[in-house]
This record gives sequence, structure tokens and C-alpha cells, in this order.
Amino acid sequence: MSADTALRRNRTLRWAVPAAIATTMVGSLVTAPAHAAPLPRGHHVPDPLLSGDEPLSGQGSASGASSVAGSHTVVDGDTPYGIAARYGISVHDLLAWNGLGGDAVIYPGDVLALAAPAAPAPESGGDAPAAPGSAYEVVAGDTLWAIAQAHGTSVDALYAVNGFGPDSIIYPGQTIVIPGADAAAPAPASTPDPAPVEDEYPAVAPWTALDAEQADNAAWIIAVGRELGVPDRGIAIGLAAAMVESSLRNLDWGDRDSLGLFQQRPSAGWGTPEQILDRDRSIRVFFGGDADPNGSATRGLLDIAGWEQLAFTDAAQAVQISAYPLRYGAWEQNATRWLAELG
Repeated sequence: MSADTALRRNRTLRWAVPAAIATTMVGSLVTAPAHAAPLPRGHHVPDPLLSGDEPLSGQGSASGASSVAGSHTVVDGDTPYGIAARYGISVHDLLAWNGLGGDAVIYPGDVLALAAPAAPAPESGGDAPAAPGSAYEVVAGDTLWAIAQAHGTSVDALYAVNGFGPDSIIYPGQTIVIPGADAAAPAPASTPDPAPVEDEYPAVAPWTALDAEQADNAAWIIAVGRELGVPDRGIAIGLAAAMVESSLRNLDWGDRDSLGLFQQRPSAGWGTPEQILDRDRSIRVFFGGDADPNGSATRGLLDIAGWEQLAFTDAAQAVQISAYPLRYGAWEQNATRWLAELG
């Protein structure tokens, strides 16, 4: 997985169970797929941990969500997708307007903007901002680097004009400003570079209950692992990898062309988009081995010699090739407990 993928998952998330996630483990409410017969090959946001802030709680309206002057106050059960659908807006726009990543978690009492924020007026006595050169609508597969190259500008200039930073995520359909020629040269840095995100990531994730969708995907990973004869530790590695990559959701989008539970990339040989979004197939490809649908085109966990002796996070990293390998190990305790409760 690319560095962009890892960075995308580090938006403003909090250590707590969000509005859309039950406060207790839902494994007892989710029926794991029956695997006496072959698993069906069916189809379907994400790094769940980073900030140490406490979530807002108990502040939702008793009569439901409130909308005031183009805003929405989150209540229990709200999700970004549900809010976007309610107001007839794109979920990508909703996340972008509120500075959230695609895997952001929302909490009761959070207030979300329902429209793009107005551009700030220049400070009194200050220089007016340079006029933008043009607007550009992001398409699937775009990166800030590629956009900058195509328009003869720099990534730093895109940061400055759009208020982006190194961890910013762009989405298909989003409109960004392309700076004029006079803005192409980056301005001198006025603040120190942010600390590497890896340093902010916890060594051990606190216990995290799964919602119904996550528990269903976890149960499927466990069932496929059992069918393939993967040891419990290997199944736990699969659960942790899926949590880090997609928050255990079968995402139909991702950084560049990354898709699915494990954010596998068609361009890297993991399969077609349709194959990757088939969660049964994507799980089998992650585990690999003699039954790997990809054959030798990709390398799964069982294809790594001596994986059983590797550290937990190193074994996951050997499959995923992430820019932030330490994150898998943070989920070892959670993954082991999910396996015990669902498997």
C-alpha cells in the first residue's frame, strides 16, 4: 500500500466508540457466514485511531439531528453516508468541507458543515491573496503530485492555495484551485514541518467494539481463514491488516486505485476492481498459499517463508508493504479478542 493510503487514514479520529458504532461487541448479533457450503463471492470510513481527544457525548437532540444555518449536529446512529444522503450532498464533499478523511469517525454533538466554507477575507493591511489560475475537478486516480505536474505548478503551491497539508486527501468530484503562474513557487515555510504521523500512532489500540458491518467482515475473514487452514495467529494478522487498511469495511474507493478490505490495487496485480471488491476473493488473496486465486502474481501471508516466526506487525507488513508498518501491531490484542468472540 502507498504512503498516500496510510496518510489518508490519519484524519481527525478519536479514541472512542463513535455514534455509528454499538457500545458493546455485536458479534452475538451478527451471524457469521455458513461455510459448510462454499462461501458466496459477493460485493459491498477507516484508519480508526489517531487523536487522543475525548469524544463529545450525550449532546445529540432528543428529537433527532438538528440543522441550523447549513450545519448538522450529529446524534446517535448518524454516519457520514446517512447525513450526506439526507441532505442530498456528496459524502466526499461532506468530508472535505469538514476537514475529515474518508475513514473519519463522527460523534454525537459534533457539528458538520453542509456547504463549502467561505474563503476568508484578507486581514486588514495585508496583501490580497493571489488570484487563482483555474478550478479543477478531481477524477479517480488523481494525486496532488500528478495534478501539479499536469498544470505546471508545484504540490506546495496547491497546498498553499487550497489550505492543504501533507496528509490531505482528495476525492473524485472535489473541486480544487490551480494556482496562477505567480503562485507556483512555494512560499518560505512559516511553521515547522509536522511530526511524522507514525510517531502519533499508539503502540497498543484500546479495545474497540465492532459495528455490524465490521463484525460481518471480520467473521468472513475468520471463516475463510478457517477453511484454508490458517492458524489463529495468521487470521488475527488478517483482521488487524483489514482494520488498519479499511477499518474492516469493503470500500469501493481508496487512495489512487486501492480498493476493498485490504486496499489492494489493480495496478499492482491484485486483481480487477470487481475481483478486489469481492471480499471472499480478496481475503483469499491476502492469505495466499496454494489456493490463492492470483496464483503467483501476488504474495499472500502463507507465501512468506517463516511468517510464523515474524513479529505480528512484520508479518502483516510483508503482505501489505505499507509506509507505516508499526500500525498493524497496535491491533494485535483487538484482533485476537475479535477472533475469540467471532470465530
